[in-house]
Amino acid sequence: MKLGISSPLEHHSPSQWARQQKELGCEAVVFPVDCKAEDSLVDEYVKAAQEYDLQIAEVGIWRNAISKDEAERSAAMEYSIGQLKLADRIHARCCVNVSGSAGARWDGAYAENFSRKTRDAAVRMIQEVIDEAKPQNTWFTIEPMPWMIPSGPEEYVKLLEDVARDRFAVHMDIINMINCPERYFFAEDFLKRCFDLLGDRIRSCHLKDILLGQEFTFRLLECACGEGTFCLEEYARLAHECDPDMPMIIEHLHGDSEYRRSMEYVKKRLKGTGGNVSPLR
Repeated sequence: MKLGISSPLEHHSPSQWARQQKELGCEAVVFPVDCKAEDSLVDEYVKAAQEYDLQIAEVGIWRNAISKDEAERSAAMEYSIGQLKLADRIHARCCVNVSGSAGARWDGAYAENFSRKTRDAAVRMIQEVIDEAKPQNTWFTIEPMPWMIPSGPEEYVKLLEDVARDRFAVHMDIINMINCPERYFFAEDFLKRCFDLLGDRIRSCHLKDILLGQEFTFRLLECACGEGTFCLEEYARLAHECDPDMPMIIEHLHGDSEYRRSMEYVKKRLKGTGGNVSPLR
């Protein structure tokens, strides 16, 4: 596996960006500029990543491309296609978005997110983005979410079948799918089910932790690696077995200092001291 962080860290040039990522211990990166950037700047970042042997793991979208607001939906679709074209141009492992929300918040929790109408809209959106961008060197992926499809591995299998596009694959955010007591308390069983069902289609993984709050009612809290109870070693082991080059990207922290601390912790926990990145066995 190849560890990385979602933050580009504060930097003033593509070379500094790549050097800092490498010095921190990253082997995979999230691309730090989008499809609106000048081609020359994109090329500089790609060259810097190559010079420091950094795998470009993800190009992010993070827009609601099935929004009920026509202007928002149209802009999100245009951006999604542009981002997938960018990912293809730079040979990123994947381009990632969420399936979309049926309400006002782009990533919000609504009952209608699980309706047949919303599912059909998501399938059409994914198909249209892929058909318009025509990727050859990357894959379009959807990050699972606790409150929109796919919220579990079986839902992801169904989504793959419904989309029916070779360039549609899987983004694995296992913590986002832990949304009930069974998955929290029997996390290793859930992990195995996810990788058994989806492993050969996974292009990138997010890495974080989860903790059950003691207040009523059942309340799960996303947290930094080591602050929760998740079986990180087993997650890393399964990802590595699935693909030795699998990116695992630490995300959702605040500020460069938190990312630096988390990366140091994860490196020690998952690979011990020295040597190449590889999970404990």
